[in-house]
Amino acid sequence: MKLTWYGHSAFRIETADAKILIDPYLVGNPSWTGGWEGPAEGITHVLLTHGHSDHISGALEVLGKSGAMLVANFEVCMYLVGKGASDKKINPGNIGGTVDCGGFTTTFVQALHSSSFPGDNGQNTYLGNPGGLVLHFPEDKTLYHMGDTDIFSDMALINELHEPKIGIVPVGDRFTMGGAVAALACRRFFQFETVIPSHFGTFPIIDQTADKFVGGLEGSGVNVALPKIGETISL
Repeated sequence: MKLTWYGHSAFRIETADAKILIDPYLVGNPSWTGGWEGPAEGITHVLLTHGHSDHISGALEVLGKSGAMLVANFEVCMYLVGKGASDKKINPGNIGGTVDCGGFTTTFVQALHSSSFPGDNGQNTYLGNPGGLVLHFPEDKTLYHMGDTDIFSDMALINELHEPKIGIVPVGDRFTMGGAVAALACRRFFQFETVIPSHFGTFPIIDQTADKFVGGLEGSGVNVALPKIGETISL
């Protein structure tokens, strides 16, 4: 499995059978200035954890170019269909459900957050419940993208049910759990082999580094991977 980070919570995951973009914040992302076209090359699936602009801005462009399958909750899928995404290429689900994506499955799990898209005059379009995404691959390790969330005790149940070995973990504080709490979540509830911190450094009002997270996992035996923005690593 190969993983590329595009800043914030945007990741490209490549396996033998799929090329996936998760939360492709590729338009308007101050951490990523490389455009959406390159990350969209060859993409087979676009997965979205929730509807905030810093997670879906770029999704329509990628879907339009690639013809990829959109995997998200029902509200996000239908919102993007209303904006021009193909209704023939959506694969909606909701918390507790698992969908077959062809080459892997995606299970929607809980996240403690919110979900909407900003409109005119301060109005927001509600876009269903936020979630995390657990990806099961037949020939690769299970990956859990937590989305935007705080710590919650049912993370233990997610681990029991899915046994993810790779975790993508929000650490930036203010809108998600901070680094120290995120490290506690990883220690207490999971047996990750590798974790990748996300949702930091993008805006001035969130933590600029993952230092608290890294420090909180010292001595745990968990590998903390810190790819540079745009860098591809093997997992």
